[in-house]
Amino acid sequence: MQSISIIIPAYNEEKRLPSTLARVIEYVDSQPLTFAEILVVDDGSRDGTVAAVSSLSARHPIVRVLRNPGNRGKGYSVRHAMLEAKGEWALFTDADLSSPIEELHKLVAAAARDSAQVAIGSRALDRSLVGVHQPLFREYAGRFFNLVMRIVTGLEFHDTQCGFKLFQTAAARRIFALQQLERFGFDAEVLYIARRLGYRITEVPVRWNDVAGSKVGTLQGLNGFADLARIRFNAWTGKYKA
Repeated sequence: MQSISIIIPAYNEEKRLPSTLARVIEYVDSQPLTFAEILVVDDGSRDGTVAAVSSLSARHPIVRVLRNPGNRGKGYSVRHAMLEAKGEWALFTDADLSSPIEELHKLVAAAARDSAQVAIGSRALDRSLVGVHQPLFREYAGRFFNLVMRIVTGLEFHDTQCGFKLFQTAAARRIFALQQLERFGFDAEVLYIARRLGYRITEVPVRWNDVAGSKVGTLQGLNGFADLARIRFNAWTGKYKA
C-alpha cells in the first residue's frame, strides 16, 4: 500500500476527535506512505466538531473536513468521503477508534494475500480480540442481526457492522456510487453491491473495544432489519446495476 485515505464520520464528536486525530496522525507519520489524507466528515454536528478539526488541520494539512448538508447519517458520510478520496486505498473507521488504527496493517495484509479489493474488520471471527464487550443485549442483538443479514442477503460474512473497512479506491467509487441506504444498513448494502460487481472481499479478525457514547439508538437498530429488505428490493428493481 503506497497511499491511503482515512475516513472518519463525525457527529457531535468535539470531545473525542482531537485525541483520535492525534493518534491517527501519529500512525500515518510512522508509515512509509507516498500520500496520506484524513477526511473527517461532519454530519451536521451542533457542537464544536468543525472548529476542532479545522484548528488541527491548520497545523496538519493532511486533515480535511468534509461537510454534509445537514444530518444525513453515517452511510451518507462514508459515501461522501469515499467519492472524494484521493488515496489508492480508503479506510473508514469510527471516531472512537473502537478498532485501533494500528489494526489497519491486518486489513492491508489480508487484501494483498487474498487479492481482495475490500477487507473488512470483524469482531466475530475471533472474539478473544474483543477487549471491552458491548452490553449483553446490544451484543446479542448484533449477532441476531448478522444471522438475519446472512439469510436475507446471502452474504456469508460473520460481522458486517464493525466500523473498520478498507476499500481499493477505484472499486469504492463504483460501489458507493450505487449505494442507496444512508444509515444503519449501509454496511451490508455496500458489501452486497461489491459482491454483485464481482469484487473479492476478505473478512479479518481485529481488536475491538466498546466505547461509551454510541450514536446508534434502538430505533435505528430496528430500522436496520428493514434495511435488509430494502437491499433485496433495490436489487430486484435494478438499482445496483453498474
